[in-house]
Amino acid sequence: MSAIDSFKCCKTLKVGSKTYAYYSLPIAEKNGLKGISRLPFSMKVILENLLRSEDGRTVTKEDILGVAQWLKTKTSERDIAFRPARVLMQDFTGVPAVVDLAAMRDAMKMLGGDPKKINPLVPVDLVIDHSVIINFFGSNSAFKKNVDEEYKQNQERYQFLKWSQRSFENFRVVPPGTGICHQVNLEYLSQTVWTCKDKVKIDGKEVTAEVAYPDTLVGTDSHTTMVNGLSVLGWGVGGIEAEAAMLGQPYSMTLPEVIGFRMTGKLKEGVTATDLVLTVTQMLRARRGRQVRRVLRPRPCQPVDCRPCDDRQHGAGIRRHLRLLPGR
Repeated sequence: MSAIDSFKCCKTLKVGSKTYAYYSLPIAEKNGLKGISRLPFSMKVILENLLRSEDGRTVTKEDILGVAQWLKTKTSERDIAFRPARVLMQDFTGVPAVVDLAAMRDAMKMLGGDPKKINPLVPVDLVIDHSVIINFFGSNSAFKKNVDEEYKQNQERYQFLKWSQRSFENFRVVPPGTGICHQVNLEYLSQTVWTCKDKVKIDGKEVTAEVAYPDTLVGTDSHTTMVNGLSVLGWGVGGIEAEAAMLGQPYSMTLPEVIGFRMTGKLKEGVTATDLVLTVTQMLRARRGRQVRRVLRPRPCQPVDCRPCDDRQHGAGIRRHLRLLPGR
C-alpha cells in the first residue's frame, strides 16, 4: 500500500489500549470528494479501498475522483484496481493454485534463492468443498466413516495440502467435512474488519501503524456474494483472477452499477427467503437482458457521438457491455 493520501483522510482511532489508523470518508468528503456520503454502501467500501491503496500508479487521485463523479450518472467507464483483503478458494481451483506456488518454490531453489520467500501476499483460505461421498449411512457413526474414507481415498492430496498449510504463510486449509464453501465463509472466515501493519501518512508524517479496513474478498465459489449479507464485499471471479490476487496483483474492474431493492411489508405464509432471492434474481436477469439488447442493437454512428471517432472509444464501450453477457 502507499502513504500518498491526497485527500488527507487517514485518521487514528483509539480502542482500549490500542490505536488504529483508518481512512475516514467524512473527512475525504470535506477535502474534495463532494457528495460521497450519498454513495451506496458497497461503493463506499470500494472508495475506501482506493483511498487506502493510492500509490499514484495503480490507483491515482483521478481514480478516486471517478467514484465521486459516478454519482452523476450511476455508471462509469473508468477501470479501477481493487485490492481484496483476502482470497477464498474451493478445491477445484485452489489445489492447482497451490501447485503453482510449490512449483515457484522449486524454481526459486534451482536459481539459488530462498524458496521460503514464495508465499501468498494476501490471506488465502482453501475450503475442501463437496468432497465427502456418502458411502455409509443410517448410523450415528456414518459421518465420521465417510470423512475417514475421503482421507483414505485421497491420501496423497491431503498430505500435499497439509504440507502447504505448514509451509506457506497467509495460507489456511479448511478440511473436508467442515461445510460447503460459502457456508464456511459466512460462519467462520469472515471478519467484517481486518487489520495489518502498513505505512500511512498522518498529519503530514509518514509512519507505520496498525491499519483497520473493511473485510473484502474475491472468491472462486459460485455463491461468494452471499457474504454481502454480513456487510462483507465479495466478488466472484475465476481461478486465474483469484491466483493473481493471491500474488498481490490488484483486480481490474469497471466501477460497477448498483441496483437497490427496497423491501416493504412481509412475506406471505409459505413463502421462503429463497423464493424472495430467486424473484429478485429473475428481476435482475430481465434488467440485464434489456441492457444487452439495448447496447447491441445496431444504430447509425452520429457525428456528435464520434468526436473524435476512434477505435479506442468504441472498444471501451463494447468491452464494458460485453461483461453483461452470460459467461463473461
